[in-house]
Amino acid sequence: MTIVTDSIHLKTRGDADIIDLTLRIQELLDKHGFREGQALVFVPGSTAGLTTIEYEPGLLEDLPEAFERIAPRSARYAHHEQWQDGNGHSHVRASLLGPSLTVPFKEGRLLLGTWQQIVLVDFDNRSRDRHVVVQMTGERNDSRARQ
Repeated sequence: MTIVTDSIHLKTRGDADIIDLTLRIQELLDKHGFREGQALVFVPGSTAGLTTIEYEPGLLEDLPEAFERIAPRSARYAHHEQWQDGNGHSHVRASLLGPSLTVPFKEGRLLLGTWQQIVLVDFDNRSRDRHVVVQMTGERNDSRARQ
């Protein structure tokens, strides 16, 4: 059993920006030669979250609208009153989505459904430089296991 921690760096637009991470995570599995196990994906910070969706135009519109109904930007937030940063809704939305996701993989491939992609949703009210931690645990290809 091997554990490797790597990361993905990206720039987001904020305001419920949805970024597909699936290919980048698959590339990390390939880079490190993993065959079977699980990938823990984690976003540090309190204004972004991770989930899986069908990454298509309709859902890219529906998901932010759903979060606007659940935690409206215009609602009163004690966080905003305390810090005057205007992102109380961002913290609430991110806490509902959660900062991590675990995805199994087998034969070097993520075990996702046909229409399922791993996405980061940045809820902050401004653009951000983000890094996403990907910790892969499992068996590696024989040539990588000896490294």
